[in-house]
Amino acid sequence: MISKGGCPKTMLSIKDALEAVEGRWKLLILFSLSECPKRFGEISKNVNGITDKTLSKELKLLESNKLIKREVFDSFPPKVMYSITEHGKSLERVLDELHFWGLLHRKEVLSDN
Repeated sequence: MISKGGCPKTMLSIKDALEAVEGRWKLLILFSLSECPKRFGEISKNVNGITDKTLSKELKLLESNKLIKREVFDSFPPKVMYSITEHGKSLERVLDELHFWGLLHRKEVLSDN
């Protein structure tokens, strides 16, 4: 796609996708939830380096984009679980490609040193 250029609609769809997963943390949170539903603290431990404030904000944004689901259980103390939605799972190929590209990029960058 990069070598062929694209139409304005292509640019718009890429912009929409980037806005849904922009930032340093969203894809890592989705990757963490791809294994199984988790509580806030479990996600925080999985996503190394994220602050609780940032995690809370990112979870809300992922939920508003229908990439994750927040489920509150009526218990004491209240229990909240986060899980990836089918829409969120549709990013699996994107994550796979980012993984492979990241491996190539790391090799390319480190081989110059």
